[in-house]
Amino acid sequence: MSGRRLLTHALPVLGAGIALAAVPLLVGGSPYGLRITSLMLILAIYAVAFNLLFGHTRQLFLCVGALAGLGAYASVILVRDVRLSPLLATALATVGVGLVGGFLSYVGVRRGLGVLFVGIITVAVSLIFHNLLLGLRQYTNGETGLSTRGLGFGLGETPERAYYVLLAVLVLSLGGYQLLLRSRHGLAFRALEDDELNAELSGIDVTRYKVGTAILASALIGLVGALYADVNGFISPSVFAVGHVDIPVLIALLLGGMGTTLGPVVGAVVFTLVDELVRPFGQLTVLTYGVLLIVLFLIFREGVVPIGVQLFLRLGRVLSRRLLREAEGVPEGSMGSSESTQGG
Repeated sequence: MSGRRLLTHALPVLGAGIALAAVPLLVGGSPYGLRITSLMLILAIYAVAFNLLFGHTRQLFLCVGALAGLGAYASVILVRDVRLSPLLATALATVGVGLVGGFLSYVGVRRGLGVLFVGIITVAVSLIFHNLLLGLRQYTNGETGLSTRGLGFGLGETPERAYYVLLAVLVLSLGGYQLLLRSRHGLAFRALEDDELNAELSGIDVTRYKVGTAILASALIGLVGALYADVNGFISPSVFAVGHVDIPVLIALLLGGMGTTLGPVVGAVVFTLVDELVRPFGQLTVLTYGVLLIVLFLIFREGVVPIGVQLFLRLGRVLSRRLLREAEGVPEGSMGSSESTQGG
């Protein structure tokens, strides 16, 4: 890839990174504002990983919360009970979660499971994980949860540093996503999106791509789960439940635009704003999630980013035609009437 093309593809990621870097200035250093925006970044990173899984390889992993929880609990227990350093514990937790995701994907591919069955099985995995957390209370403290203060990098004590660490992870994950999709592997991903059977018939190793994608995406989710434990200062089974993680991630991705670079980020921003607006209404937040999902599936399938790009291109064509008319000295509306006359 030439330097110019690389810069062109990097511009959206850099632009998003610069815009998000200014957010702490906008919230004025408010601890609450920084906490909400940090959670927004975590949601965006989860959505980037889910975009790879579902948006490009059609693997409906409804166990994002379980994978994140595994990364969080594993890193905390490794530091607390095995006395590993936070860096080594986080690295081991990340690798372990990646391998778990790869195993789930491998089973799904080898058994020829479709999108729906993968979704059902991964929901079952989420429920099993939740019950394991409750059952292994000597390690997890059950439903009471664990305090993670002093068991990580200390990100929870400095909200602004936590925000920028999460932003760095998001920008790096978006950059990696762009590089992957613009490389020769991008053609294989596009083929998998269109028709898995045709992709296999054309010589693409479907198992390799799906399992490899699951390992990468799950490792990213595990890493962010471990960072979440450090930032939040507390973890419990409920914070990694399907309704608290998987549903928001699914909505954010559909809202922003599946299969796009900035869709997960835009979706996470919009979802966070909506969530903050309906939060004072208590249980109505669950109702809002349901309504959003129905609207997105039935009416607004493409998402904000693809629609925004279409509107931008349409506006560009209109402006370029107007400039062309002005340059040629053609009166306003005469070109359109000429075209309509020819068409009639």
